[in-house]
Amino acid sequence: MSVARANKTLVSQQGLLEFAQWKTAVDNWDEVRTAYQVARMGTVSGAAEVLGVHHATVIRHIDAIEARLAVKLFQRHARGYTPTEAGEDLLRVAQATEDQFNQLIGRMKGRGDDVSGELVVTSLSSLASLVVPVLAEFQRRHPELIVRYLTGDRLFRLEYGEAHVAIRAGSAPDQPDNVVQSFMKQEVGLYASTDYVALHGKPGSLDDFADHSFISTDDENSRAPFSRWLRQTVPAERITFRCTNNFCIREAVLSGAGIGFMPRWSAAGDPNLVEVIDPMPEWFGDLWLVTHVDLHRTTKVQAFLTYLKEQSKSWAK
Repeated sequence: MSVARANKTLVSQQGLLEFAQWKTAVDNWDEVRTAYQVARMGTVSGAAEVLGVHHATVIRHIDAIEARLAVKLFQRHARGYTPTEAGEDLLRVAQATEDQFNQLIGRMKGRGDDVSGELVVTSLSSLASLVVPVLAEFQRRHPELIVRYLTGDRLFRLEYGEAHVAIRAGSAPDQPDNVVQSFMKQEVGLYASTDYVALHGKPGSLDDFADHSFISTDDENSRAPFSRWLRQTVPAERITFRCTNNFCIREAVLSGAGIGFMPRWSAAGDPNLVEVIDPMPEWFGDLWLVTHVDLHRTTKVQAFLTYLKEQSKSWAK
């Protein structure tokens, strides 16, 4: 056999192998998609209705994928099916894949302006008062959209489909396969309640801080610029009230427990709050918009990013 013919045979065999692998993946995707819908709907009948198949097909697919993976994806009970931890992992990956498939089909059918399905956005809870109105208005403009807004300190993993768009604070995120865009500065200020000021006055300078009480996060390792500054500037014994999140800090400040940091947009216009000193640039942190490379160019994500950037221009005011 000549070298050219041998190479041609090898390529042919490799092509057959790749086709077989592709066909297996497609066959398995039917099972994954079924499991995804069961996780979403919580029942076999609900998934069967969405998929347009008999409920026996749904059960067969679930049994097959659990056998292939050698892991239980669902806890069966009288009310339906509840995903196990492994099932939750599969749900996140399948959701991201479903989004990509739907976007691909949409482009093939010429539906370039379609904004529908789920939009999952995550940010720090302190941004909720700014982000929620934007999401609500964006949803009004796109009635077929289902919005999920997730807040908290946990880093939601875009590569697992936990979110379409993340608004993150701190240094520029460096996770692979993410698209990172500079968004804006997170401005914070030092505030006290009018009652606190009436009792204790305002510090005239940093030297007066030793005579005042301060409120801070309970995380002594917090990397937020303002938290680090407070730890370095205020005597430890003067940080007399500690909280787990920004909402608690705000309530503690309003209750007169001491002086604490707040987002300036959150405190603006509240007659019960007094900004005790001029803000310092070193308190401010950067906010970033983060998307996964596989979903960054989708119509839904691009439409929301464009709208969010436009609306955020008024936040500083």
